[in-house]
Amino acid sequence: MTEPAPNTRKHLVYFADPMCSWCWGFTPVIDGLARHFGERLPIALMMGGLRPGTRKAMTDKDKASVRGHWEHVHKASGQPFDFSFFERDAFVYDTEPAARAVVAMRRIDPERTIPYFTRIQRAFYAEGRDVTDATTLVEIAGECGADPGRHAAEFCSDAARAETARDFFTTKEVGVKGFPTLIAGDLASGYALVTNGWRKLDGMPEALERWLAGGNPTG
Repeated sequence: MTEPAPNTRKHLVYFADPMCSWCWGFTPVIDGLARHFGERLPIALMMGGLRPGTRKAMTDKDKASVRGHWEHVHKASGQPFDFSFFERDAFVYDTEPAARAVVAMRRIDPERTIPYFTRIQRAFYAEGRDVTDATTLVEIAGECGADPGRHAAEFCSDAARAETARDFFTTKEVGVKGFPTLIAGDLASGYALVTNGWRKLDGMPEALERWLAGGNPTG
């Protein structure tokens, strides 16, 4: 996968959040598209901003709602979840640190952006790790082969904060209202929606192949 995708050629833009459960469910689809197309159809990752800046701890009602989403994602996608998460007290579901950590990786090592995004997802959903914690996010960067010190410095930088905020703004500006959202196109001809929300991989590579050949990316 290449980050960021060259805007002068056809590519995919993936609007997502590392703490969005349906995005975790969509990870096998993104992986499947990357394997199928390789460099023929690069994937640019845009941080959507699910719950950035949350300050209040989750209530029992919040936990019940989120658990329901996790159960639905697990049933639909087969992706693993560690439900011991809901035994935590006073967890603040702030998605900004994880999103900024991905942006920091994009700034220092674009080729590792999507693998790092996926590793954060697995750490949170399947391993029960706290990815709102800066130390954990830097540790995960090291697990992906990045230099932890460099990633930590970039994560704390004003530039990374500003770029993360731009991602959130761009997502709203183009009208994306839910995650995952995948669009296809280029700057010259514009973009078309591939999917807004989770869907299986079935039929998607074929539709995108037709689009590359001059058709419609939605099939």
